[in-house]
Amino acid sequence: MHSALSLSFSQSAAAVIPRSSLASVDSPAFAQSKLINLRFCGLRREAFGFSSLNKSCSQRICLPAKGHGRKVFASAADNGSAPKSFDYDLIIIGAGVGGHGAALHAVEKGLKTAIIEGDVVGGTCVNRGCVPSKALLAVSGRMRELQSEHHMKALGLQVSAAGYDRQGVADHANNLASKIRSNLTNSMKALGVDILTGVGTILGPQKVKYGKVGLSEKIVTAKDIIIATGSVPFVPKGIEVDGKTVITSDHALKLEFVPDWIAIVGSGYIGLEFSDVYTALGSEVTFIEALDQLMPGFDPEIGKLAQRVLINPRKIDYHTGVFASKITPAKDGKPVTIELIDAKTKEHKDTLEVDAALIATGRAPFTNGLGLENINVITQRGFVPVDERMRVIDTNGNLVPHLYCIGDANGKMMLAHAASAQGISVVEQVTGRDHVLNHLSIPAACFTHPEISMVGLTEPQAREKAEKEWFEVSVAKTSFKANTKALAENEGEGLAKLIYRPDNGEILGVHIFGLHAADLIHEASNAIALGTRIQDIKCAVHAHPTLSEVLDELFKSAKVKAHESTPVSEPVAV
Repeated sequence: MHSALSLSFSQSAAAVIPRSSLASVDSPAFAQSKLINLRFCGLRREAFGFSSLNKSCSQRICLPAKGHGRKVFASAADNGSAPKSFDYDLIIIGAGVGGHGAALHAVEKGLKTAIIEGDVVGGTCVNRGCVPSKALLAVSGRMRELQSEHHMKALGLQVSAAGYDRQGVADHANNLASKIRSNLTNSMKALGVDILTGVGTILGPQKVKYGKVGLSEKIVTAKDIIIATGSVPFVPKGIEVDGKTVITSDHALKLEFVPDWIAIVGSGYIGLEFSDVYTALGSEVTFIEALDQLMPGFDPEIGKLAQRVLINPRKIDYHTGVFASKITPAKDGKPVTIELIDAKTKEHKDTLEVDAALIATGRAPFTNGLGLENINVITQRGFVPVDERMRVIDTNGNLVPHLYCIGDANGKMMLAHAASAQGISVVEQVTGRDHVLNHLSIPAACFTHPEISMVGLTEPQAREKAEKEWFEVSVAKTSFKANTKALAENEGEGLAKLIYRPDNGEILGVHIFGLHAADLIHEASNAIALGTRIQDIKCAVHAHPTLSEVLDELFKSAKVKAHESTPVSEPVAV
């Protein structure tokens, strides 16, 4: 599941969440600013002060003072100097997907590695997010097929009335999470990663303490430390969560009951996916969205098509341009009550009475209690400030030596696979290979039926960029209705959209709505990461008949003026 923040509930910023019982930190490291082989993952060299390279220096790049920007100073805190010898090469605080990815890559690179976890291995994604939600969505997908008489008849199938066992569905999600959690734990143990149980707190430079509340604590040291503590559901003021009738995604994934009518506050990734689950299981859904349109984070054209397919035909209604200023759980036979106010004027607009309410207003960083004050670091709206290399920045704007922060805790891109990519990038740096991750090449997906996926810029974002930088933008589209495999599956509803520069063939963004869109997006994301031009992709061969031909036709339909490839002017890291 994804962690895109929605403004559907409150205008207040994400709160800092206490870390009384959970913790995770990944060992950050500092890359030396000397002559090294610099690996760019789709980044514009000019952004770091580099000019075009000639052939004689194409493999080595000199990092000017401008390249690394900020100076690195030791912490001014009164916590003593860094130890001269270390217990570990790398300590990671947080054993979620980001911490796990960093740990495995660190071992591969020969680093003695420890990971600190105060809850359970796997973090939000495995235990309360991506993994169990996909189990529920697998069920909703099957239910939709079986319930669609038209779909079954078109395939020549006859199916009796479909039903489900709620506890069986819930067990499927829980069992999947347990299996993946066990796999992650075993993979780290097998590779020799030390799993240290307890809440991790930074004491000073290269020094961390960990332990459980009420028990003795231990101190360990490492050459580099990575903070990877993730996030928790964001609940705005005025909402009373009881975990039964007013719930967050953490509670919803347990599927303790299926309400007849549920209000979902927020129409981003989380809200959309749960609407898919609940409506497939028989619930009526009401969306509450602060902005004037549903699905505000998606490309507008894709969003309109998705609304026509995912919202309008289903038992879903919605209120846009409103905040849920107050939500009271059901009690003493009374339903859940929701007070709606106008998002702009703050005037009262309506009162809803429903069986349950799901708060899907995004996620807040889980960083309080990390001991950041010991290294002179202050969070920004709860997020740990970092530079493009994930190096932590202190209150004076200086880099904290050997300290990094990845994933939801830094707020750059709140996706599990982005956290893992950031962790791998950090390990590359601490082992001597400078690496900067291009976040515009990281794909995102919403696992509704059909799915939505995207990478890069939306069309409005691309046109805004083009206006500032004086280049032309073109758009190419192709329909799933023209794809043989989609038609064979009787799933022709879908669209793929390419946003690009016609002058040089640079891919600015790709957006897909349709069957297995989440699997199809990676050809585009890898092309952006590698700087591949459209004129080169047009020569690629795709197996027939496959859904991958949707992308094949999309790239072939683009009209590029340049016939030969030129070095990509890559997007700047964000």
